[in-house]
Amino acid sequence: MSMLLDSDHPSPAKETGSARVYAQLRQDILRVAIAPGAPLDEVGLSERFGLSRSPIREALVRLSSEGLVVILPNRSTIVTPIDVQSIPEFLDALDLLQRATTRLAALHRTEADLKAIVAAQLGYEEGVRETLATGNSLPLIESNHAFHMAIAHAGRNRYFTQFYKRLLDEGRRMLHFHFEFLARDTQISVEMMASGHTEMVDAIRARDADRAEEIAHIHATQFRGRFVQYLDRNITSEMRISLRNGDET
Repeated sequence: MSMLLDSDHPSPAKETGSARVYAQLRQDILRVAIAPGAPLDEVGLSERFGLSRSPIREALVRLSSEGLVVILPNRSTIVTPIDVQSIPEFLDALDLLQRATTRLAALHRTEADLKAIVAAQLGYEEGVRETLATGNSLPLIESNHAFHMAIAHAGRNRYFTQFYKRLLDEGRRMLHFHFEFLARDTQISVEMMASGHTEMVDAIRARDADRAEEIAHIHATQFRGRFVQYLDRNITSEMRISLRNGDET
């Protein structure tokens, strides 16, 4: 009986260890401190965190459920590669779903939804402010995700919300590169980076669906343009990105 209870209820130390590994690796992956396609060796991670392989494995499974790592058939694990060849398709899908979810939010949002969106926008501004002050892209990445998901939930279409969340999850590391590109502008400011979001909020508040969709499209187009410029400048030459054919650049 005691063995069953121990199995069903992991010890607090084990849960804490797994959560700590998950949180740190997640941050490292999103900030590209660990390169896309890089192997994650359980033995090496055990030594790094001073833990047994069991909590390490639990953390990797959790990261896999978020699409941040890939657990291969031979039980080895790698950071999910960024498929450069599929980026245009990703950006097309992001544009389409961002327009749809923002339009639906303008049509169907409640006062409670609007308050949540406004709060998420203020959180985004704080995230941008912290990112600009520290150079750590994670506050920007997380607060941007929260803002767009608040809009998606207000649209009242769970299918769009699920698909949009998947795209936002996949695009988190791309947002890190996007910030690196913007950070080269010495005139960058919180107001400049938040302007698109502010206009979205205003359109949703006014229930102006056409305007909301237009702003969402402009926002997605600007992201596309800046990200393509980032790639064109060959900034990625120092990081490993696995291509679909297995090569690396």
